[in-house]
Amino acid sequence: MSEETPTSSVRTLDDLTRVVLAPNASPMTLEGTNTYLLGDRSSGSLLVVDPGPDDAAHLERVESAIDGADVAAVIITHHHHDHAEAAGWADRWGAPLRAFDPGLIPGARTMVDGETLSVAGIDLSALHTPGHASDHLCLRIHQTDVVLTGDHVLGRGSTIVNWPDGDMTAYMASLRRLAGAPGARIYPGHGPMVDRPAEKIAEYLAHRVDREAQIRAAIDDGADSPQAIVRAVYTDVPEILHPAAERSVRAVLAMLIDRGQVDPALMQEVAGPVEPSTLATDAPTGEGPDDDEGQR
Repeated sequence: MSEETPTSSVRTLDDLTRVVLAPNASPMTLEGTNTYLLGDRSSGSLLVVDPGPDDAAHLERVESAIDGADVAAVIITHHHHDHAEAAGWADRWGAPLRAFDPGLIPGARTMVDGETLSVAGIDLSALHTPGHASDHLCLRIHQTDVVLTGDHVLGRGSTIVNWPDGDMTAYMASLRRLAGAPGARIYPGHGPMVDRPAEKIAEYLAHRVDREAQIRAAIDDGADSPQAIVRAVYTDVPEILHPAAERSVRAVLAMLIDRGQVDPALMQEVAGPVEPSTLATDAPTGEGPDDDEGQR
């Protein structure tokens, strides 16, 4: 394992994985987007996962780390621009671009659920994990049993379910699917690696159940709009992040409406737009002072 700090721009995580940290740190992206370089270096080729923002300094660091190796493919975990804005670098490297939904990633070829790529000396399988975004993929490296989770599971805090493209019912199902085979470690799209994946996924599931209960209690106490619910429930989250928290609230409301458990009138007011790079968080309670960070 590397002894470099979590904010070093390039780190070696294991024999098959390096990470290049993009310079887009924020309260929502933690230290920045993790761009992963995967492959056995003796093979002379590698995979790039989530090139991140189209930033000249980030490109320079990524290409320095590539160091002349052949880029066998560029894979995008989902279409939010803090992960996918630099997808066009695939053309620069003469590499195929892969994503679950090419309609959201121009120029990509479809990577379907369960598909395995055997390149750069590794075998990597795709798991479609919708919820945070409809096109979200997790990627499992068979040789190390590591799962790259994009924004499905973060290294710290919890991810937003970005309604209306995001879906809470789908997100919970995707978490349960991953819980069935959590891997040996998680390498997330933001934040540090997770070395106890089963515990982290259980925490995520419990957190969502708790948030649902809090939202239902707020409605029972008279909250009559998504904004009112946010004010009642997200008391530990700065107001600047409330518009993004509202997206997760709306995802829960949509789920409850589908179950016939709340009045559809709660969803009539249209939420304002939230850019993917400014997605906010509803951090798990009872954790440290940094838990207001992340794309929760």
